[in-house]
Amino acid sequence: MCLTWGPGTRFRRRARLVAEPLLIAHRGASGARPEHTLEAYELAARWGADYLEPDLVATADGQLVARHENEISATTDIAERAEFADRRGTKVIDGVEVAGWFTEDLTLAELRTLRCRERLPALRPDNTAYDGQFTVPTLGEILDLRSRLSEELGRKIGLYPETKHPTYFRGIGLPLEEPLVAALTAAGLNRRDAPVFVQSFELGNLIALRRDLGLAVPTIFLAAEEGAPYDLESSGDPRTFADLLTPAGLAELARWVSGIGPHKDLVIGRSEDGSLAGPTPLVARAHAAGLAVHPWTFRRENEFLPTDLRQGTDPGAAGDVVAEIRAHLAAGVDGFFTDHPDLGVLARG
Repeated sequence: MCLTWGPGTRFRRRARLVAEPLLIAHRGASGARPEHTLEAYELAARWGADYLEPDLVATADGQLVARHENEISATTDIAERAEFADRRGTKVIDGVEVAGWFTEDLTLAELRTLRCRERLPALRPDNTAYDGQFTVPTLGEILDLRSRLSEELGRKIGLYPETKHPTYFRGIGLPLEEPLVAALTAAGLNRRDAPVFVQSFELGNLIALRRDLGLAVPTIFLAAEEGAPYDLESSGDPRTFADLLTPAGLAELARWVSGIGPHKDLVIGRSEDGSLAGPTPLVARAHAAGLAVHPWTFRRENEFLPTDLRQGTDPGAAGDVVAEIRAHLAAGVDGFFTDHPDLGVLARG
């Protein structure tokens, strides 16, 4: 069986042919601009990213917008907006109590009055120069940007959306899946050869997208180092992320998804001193099951790097993320998520 997913990449069961590993701009060029803004996505494409990655959440009127979380006090100026003071609340999301302001309590028109800000100001102080300049983008705007940049740059720019907290959003009557499929279809991108992947930390919604809602593009199951998919946990299914990454688990995943997006440390672990260790068996196991492997997330700041690739002791100082990415490419991954597309191009080159 031969599967073709995205520009320049082919995968086959028990064999892998990769013209060039995919460079996925994690929330755009989020190392250089506030994340999930049109400006971050555009910069990422111009720096050479193959795919732009928006995390999708819903507004009160059912519009899909790009935010890392539906709680937006860290990524917008809403906490300083007196007119929304009464919207602050506390909710239980995926079993965790969260306090703040939430996209599902604002209409799109209200959300669009807010301005974005840098989520990690202590680590990325230069990005704070852009605070207050950008608005929260809709999925439609991101699709339009993708189309324009593809034409302008003369190459296909892909889209790699993530459905955030899909069980939670469906439970409050604001499902993410139907409007996502509708938007991709309207843009002419709901076809198997389109430069699109849809990703989720939950398995059930990926199955439903493919089986029940007519999604034709490849899907990617995301996996954390610990814990379990919330949809399985909340339904009493005992399987954890670790269970789903065993050979038997991967074979089951391959019935429904096209690949996995594991935390990078599941591909190459850390030694006791925090330095980069050797590759785990995960890539070989996934490829044997016919699954692509796209690990996340490569960032240049010391805070996120193995100890042997850090420069100095400042958590926000730039270490050698190029070496970390290259180690994972040598381990056989088929693509990678990075906040720094320019350094991703350098590492891949």
